[in-house]
Amino acid sequence: MRVAVLSDTHAPRFWKRCPPAVARVLEGVDVILHAGDVCTTDVLDELTTFAPVHAVLGNNDGDDVAAWGAPEEAHLTIGGVRIAMIHDSGPATGRLARLRGRFPDADLVVFGHSHIPWDEEADGFRVFNPGSPTDKRRQPHGTVGMLELAAGRVLSAELIRVTDPSEP
Repeated sequence: MRVAVLSDTHAPRFWKRCPPAVARVLEGVDVILHAGDVCTTDVLDELTTFAPVHAVLGNNDGDDVAAWGAPEEAHLTIGGVRIAMIHDSGPATGRLARLRGRFPDADLVVFGHSHIPWDEEADGFRVFNPGSPTDKRRQPHGTVGMLELAAGRVLSAELIRVTDPSEP
């Protein structure tokens, strides 16, 4: 299963419509995960034109995103991989151990909030933040994530640059 992972799109301030570089990444994926701060359901509706979407609420999401079907945390299984998804994972220090304790049955925790791409794995447990494709803040470029999942394993996890470093 090819799983695209996004977070912190912050529409309409930063995401007016799906950027072409993001659309290229989304073509042919099996499912899309959005780790919150969608800000408008238009983003989720647009993403569903590429693949089924699972999203969680971010601190900037309102009742419309909740009504669309985004809970505060999600638990799903894709390709046999048990996934927990939240928006804010807390401080970077101790993140892996803290999330392993909070989600003991998960193989993978997807999160957002910081806009900082993060991929950390230990003993078969992985935490993954795709960064933001549109609001890179102090990062060198906007990013999305791509996961390959099969037979209960994360076969690969990739952070894909979707903006030019010279863009504001």
